[in-house]
Amino acid sequence: MIEIEVFPHRYLKAKTTEKFLNEAYSLNTVERVIIHGEPLPKTIYYGPARGTPVNHPERKEINVHGVPVELTVMAGRFWITLKDDSELDKIEEICKSLFPYGYNIKVGKFTKNKATVSDYIKYGEKLVNMMDKTMIGLTDPRSKYKSSVKIIPKDKKEENNCKN
Repeated sequence: MIEIEVFPHRYLKAKTTEKFLNEAYSLNTVERVIIHGEPLPKTIYYGPARGTPVNHPERKEINVHGVPVELTVMAGRFWITLKDDSELDKIEEICKSLFPYGYNIKVGKFTKNKATVSDYIKYGEKLVNMMDKTMIGLTDPRSKYKSSVKIIPKDKKEENNCKN
């Protein structure tokens, strides 16, 4: 298992984010993609204008391999987990075609892979031991968004399991 960080030199529009995610998920070795960026909230959640709607033009619903995904961030960085490094050159080609303004790709460790003491305190030992290890570290329990994780199935068998 290998992790890479793709860091475009600009924030991406929803259309470019959708293209990148669809091309990345079409690769065989891609297991998951985590998107980081500036939040795009539906309403202002602090200050004197609290509760006022935010009508940002890039807060859209995109389609990633047939799954509707509402963008809650303006994509600025992607952490991609791969099974192995055999398709790194294909990710480089995707980036060259979609990010003409430049990008950086780093190989490293960007997500945690085992529960921390904080996880045991927040969720309890029983829940931590039961949870899927691939889900560790994906969400921030203090997140203001109702759904900050969206599962994109890789094949039809997984897709049927996600719908139930």
